Amino acid sequence: MGYRRAGFDVVGVDIEPQPHHWNRSDVVQFDALRMLAEHPEFIRTFDAIHASPPCQASTALTKGTNSATRSHLHVDLIAEVRELLEATGLPYVIENVQGAKLRPDVKLCGEMFGLGVIRHRVFELGGWSTPQPEHKPHRGRVRGWRHGEFFDGPYVAVYGEGGGKGTVDEWRDAMGIDWPLHSRAHIAEAIPPAYTEHIGRALLDHVAARAAA
Repeated sequence: MGYRRAGFDVVGVDIEPQPHHWNRSDVVQFDALRMLAEHPEFIRTFDAIHASPPCQASTALTKGTNSATRSHLHVDLIAEVRELLEATGLPYVIENVQGAKLRPDVKLCGEMFGLGVIRHRVFELGGWSTPQPEHKPHRGRVRGWRHGEFFDGPYVAVYGEGGGKGTVDEWRDAMGIDWPLHSRAHIAEAIPPAYTEHIGRALLDHVAARAAA
């Protein structure tokens, strides 16, 4: 959605069906890695590529749990994705959580956009660049229970169940998601569209300059 707001025509590729996507008609169900490797003629019809490999191998919510020891459940695809994206020759973006094996060209936070989440995310930019925005100080705590004590604050924790987590509507509002998305699991997997709108506007300028050249 953020790239669409920035001015791109967007086609999504996902190996799993995405019935809750904001525009299901623009989602191709296919293995994105196979598409990059086996269908270069299709890839060359695009101006740029954004990739969000699974984050579970890097997220702090997984590290330290028993499931983190089962590495087959949390495959790290970033190096493979990067190699395939570089082979396309197109400008690209790889997005993931803090701690992922990315070059941190841009790091975004909800406070930069006046959102009700912190939700730091890192973006690696391939073949282009844009300045890092100033990271604004957080206004307080994330609301919820911590070790038996409830803390109030201006931010909502958009993950998991219980612990004083907000309602689905609060999650959507905090993330800046303004289309009907009612699944906690899907909202928790998302990033605020303001992030990709910010990245997308800079990327569109680069694409336009590249075309003009």
